[in-house]
Amino acid sequence: MSNSKLLERIEMKREKMLSLSNSHALTSEAVINSSIELDALILEYVTTTNYNRKN
Repeated sequence: MSNSKLLERIEMKREKMLSLSNSHALTSEAVINSSIELDALILEYVTTTNYNRKN
């Protein structure tokens, strides 16, 4: 996946998590799961960009 597409997905997930946090407690399962998914996308982005810099 291209970095720009991954950044779009990160931004969409971030917006979804913020929206969930407005209607649910920060410790709710919905917000935590959304945060975990966002973390995974960010890790994928960082891993990909670091790999591309080394090569």
